[in-house]
Amino acid sequence: MLAEEKAQSAQARNRIVHVTSLSATKLADGLINPKLVLSWLLNALGAPVWMVGWLVPVREALAMAPQLLIAPRVRAAVQRKGFWAFGSIGQGLAALTIAAAAFWLEGAVAGAVILAALALLSLCRAVCSTSYKDVLGKTVPKSSRGKTTGLAASLAALVVFAFGAALATGILPKTVLTISLAVAFAGCLWVISGLLFLRLDEPDSETETGDEFGFADMLRQLRDSAQLKRLIAARALLVPTALAPPFFIALSGQGGAGDLGRFILATALASIIGGYLWGWLCDRSSRKSLMIGGTLAACAIAFAALMGENNPANGIAATLFVASLGYEGVRAGRKIHLTDMAAENDRAVYTALSNTIVGLVLMLGGALGALAQVYGPEAALAASAILCLAGVAVAFGLDEVQG
Repeated sequence: MLAEEKAQSAQARNRIVHVTSLSATKLADGLINPKLVLSWLLNALGAPVWMVGWLVPVREALAMAPQLLIAPRVRAAVQRKGFWAFGSIGQGLAALTIAAAAFWLEGAVAGAVILAALALLSLCRAVCSTSYKDVLGKTVPKSSRGKTTGLAASLAALVVFAFGAALATGILPKTVLTISLAVAFAGCLWVISGLLFLRLDEPDSETETGDEFGFADMLRQLRDSAQLKRLIAARALLVPTALAPPFFIALSGQGGAGDLGRFILATALASIIGGYLWGWLCDRSSRKSLMIGGTLAACAIAFAALMGENNPANGIAATLFVASLGYEGVRAGRKIHLTDMAAENDRAVYTALSNTIVGLVLMLGGALGALAQVYGPEAALAASAILCLAGVAVAFGLDEVQG
């Protein structure tokens, strides 16, 4: 009985650490959001337009593509929480560098330093992403994982919502100093979260050595798992749910600067509502979360494409909210589905394979930008909606893994 009470106490403490650490890092993500905040910052600093166009690909691709190289080292470790802590602290230092560059530099020099720091931040994020699902699976019961991550997302989104509201109403001035201080605060949150995460009560993992760490073994697992291949294909086709927001902003004709607060409000509100909602659904069916979220995003993106510039600014923000709510469902669904479908010692490898392949796909995301450059943002949005619907169709064939 005493052992059972100790186990329950450890699980409760672990949930608190997860929620606190994730809330802080998700808040940091919202404050430094490359799709909105950093795009505005580079424009305000006078950086070249092509640098602004690289923010999202650098942020997304470098956070995923290197994970195949990181996974063997994670699997070789008995304790894996240290990887996440290291990555979180690294993200914090990179964010502080971005804040310093915005405060002291301007023009192309500021843009180059910020892009370089964002690249470092993304690489550190890759370490966190590769290790987190494995640590989550070891320290939080299966029936509580979706609610734990969902609660953290909602708590963070509440603060981001308040930040957006302060910008939209003029309580906080939309100045470089204001945004720089917000980014610096994000950096501090990452550092604190990394230190807190080390307090997790993580059981030791069985480690593997030898050829089992090779790329051949990882690719063999990909070849032999039809469900993993289907999940990766669905994720790849649903990538436009993450890439669409800049095209919504382009429709406003203001480059995201004049409506920064309004768009932050829309995305934050989607996270507030979606975080716990999608987490609750994922604990019952992560497959359905993927499908419903993808369908919701596809419909909103298609509506934005049809309306084009005829959609007023408030209408664009409302449509962005619906698309962001769908994205939250896709994001929660693919994370929990992978965590629950994989055996304990396969999680890091499955995560690395999935994220590396999707990261390479994200590098092709520039094609949507080229399409928008030639035919307008409506064309890019229309193509995104079609790809999302294809992703939903692929996700339909996934197994239910929460049974």
